[in-house]
Amino acid sequence: MFAAGDYIVYGSAGICQVMGVTTMDVDGFPRDRLYYVLRPDGQRDGKIFAPVDNKKTVMRKVMTKTDAESLITEIPEIETLDIADDKLREEKYKECLRSCESREMIRIIKTIYLRKKERFAKGKKVTATDERYLKQAEEKLYSELSMLLGVP
Repeated sequence: MFAAGDYIVYGSAGICQVMGVTTMDVDGFPRDRLYYVLRPDGQRDGKIFAPVDNKKTVMRKVMTKTDAESLITEIPEIETLDIADDKLREEKYKECLRSCESREMIRIIKTIYLRKKERFAKGKKVTATDERYLKQAEEKLYSELSMLLGVP
């Protein structure tokens, strides 16, 4: 279990601070089920109630500063996604994003960076799909690194 004050990565919400653990006194919710009260990073009034025993949404502790520094040095060795089919590539992008793993965000970013470079060399624009997934992967990865390394 996470403790009050911990910073975690919570699914698509990204970095959140655990404010506490509570039960819900609402019809339709089991009264003995525990929920984390999460505050999304950068939102003073935002609250997310996430079941402690949630198996669907990824919840993990934010990596340590040492882990972040190590990850940065590993970037050149992290492989790109080599999928020619656009539909399959988009599915892999989604899978990587759902994992909430930093290495997977890097794989997306590196893949799209190289695809953009190739497309520009051929006089083509980047696809809207690539732009959308690049933005999401960058937001997830950079917000965690920014917090850990103290850089904007």
